[in-house]
Amino acid sequence: MPNNLPNKNSRREFVKQGGLISTGIIAAPLMTNANYFSGANDTIKIALIGCGGRGTGAALQALQSKQNVKLVAMADAFRDRLDSCYKNITSEDLSDAGTNGSVKNLVDVPEERKFVGFDAYLKAIPLADVVILATPPGFRPIHFEEAVNQGKHIFMEKPVATDPEGVKKVLAAAAIAKSKKLNVVVGLQRHYQNSYRELFKRKDLIGDITSAQAWWNNDGVWVNPRKQGQTEMEYQMRNWYYFNWLCGDHITEQHIHNIDVINWFKGSYPVKAQGFGGREVRKGKDHGEIFDHHFVEFHYADGSILNSQCRHIPKTSAKVDELIVGTKGKIFCGAANIRDHKGGLLYQFDKKLENDPYQNEHVELFAVIAKGEYKFADAENGAKSTMTSILGRMATYSGQVVEWDKALNSGLNLQPSAYTWDTMPKSLPDENGNYKIAVPGVTKFY
Repeated sequence: MPNNLPNKNSRREFVKQGGLISTGIIAAPLMTNANYFSGANDTIKIALIGCGGRGTGAALQALQSKQNVKLVAMADAFRDRLDSCYKNITSEDLSDAGTNGSVKNLVDVPEERKFVGFDAYLKAIPLADVVILATPPGFRPIHFEEAVNQGKHIFMEKPVATDPEGVKKVLAAAAIAKSKKLNVVVGLQRHYQNSYRELFKRKDLIGDITSAQAWWNNDGVWVNPRKQGQTEMEYQMRNWYYFNWLCGDHITEQHIHNIDVINWFKGSYPVKAQGFGGREVRKGKDHGEIFDHHFVEFHYADGSILNSQCRHIPKTSAKVDELIVGTKGKIFCGAANIRDHKGGLLYQFDKKLENDPYQNEHVELFAVIAKGEYKFADAENGAKSTMTSILGRMATYSGQVVEWDKALNSGLNLQPSAYTWDTMPKSLPDENGNYKIAVPGVTKFY
């Protein structure tokens, strides 16, 4: 995956401590060893990479982790996103979340530690002990790799890549993170949700898993109109959800949650997939190159099948849920219960015991870091569940049966040749402003 940067400083030059100090990017007190923490008296310094809505939410959750934490650096490609994030974090009224009203006193990000541009992450990561990665997912592989190389604990949002080459990069960095005992949590938050954890403990009640169903069906998301003067790169960055190099299509960006639940309960990943999809309603120029519906049949090595569907079409039935079927019964994840095949209740989770899994990800991560312990290694599963969703996308785009090993080693790399505002992404509009759309039966990946 390319890693060209829009300035004269190389990746290696940025991580040289002497160069950083001489240019005034950091001060010595901020150079903390990520594995140093011996107790709650040590301040855990956080860098936020990606200041959109999810980055803002993740930063607030980290600052509410009840540990001695401080946000010390922020980075984003766009200055307006960074400024909006900073304003929200420092002014948000959190009194109903059990805090003293805000986390403003936990934010120490002066102007010199606000970094903007494609290379901003290289300047922010050295300043922290923990890095939050929340940019559009196409950047996740290079950001994760850099954070691991610099020995940082990491929270990164899902998905962790948008193409097979990105997945391979994350898998390689995940192995290094394990060897360094760096805690890594991925934002597949159902792993941190009480009801799902209790269902998982009792999954043997349904016997051997024979099939599953997963849904992410809703109206869809925002669109940002093209503005005069924008380069193609800026336009796609502002509308990242509709371009595969940035988003991966909604089967990867959103439906990964449901797919991951099935992988988790199965304890394995599919070996092949086939399915169909297309653009039935959401097919304007503003909708880039992604489909508005996917249906995928994922096959596992033991013969079990996951039937997976996701749809972004307004005024259609909405459903986000998972159903797991076994030889003795079924797990209804949304209802948080387990039943036999006659409908008899085998287990019901008490909804009064439910937690906020988005918050709990950070509570558990920062508690472990504060104790100087090593517990979380989510990156490998995050990469493989991401690859599962990409496998499904490759199947719906091509209309072919796509095998896991061939897909992972297909060499598919959607990233641009360089990360600059003038670089042209690989997907470009034609003279009428329309982007090339995958055509089942014509599109091929290997």
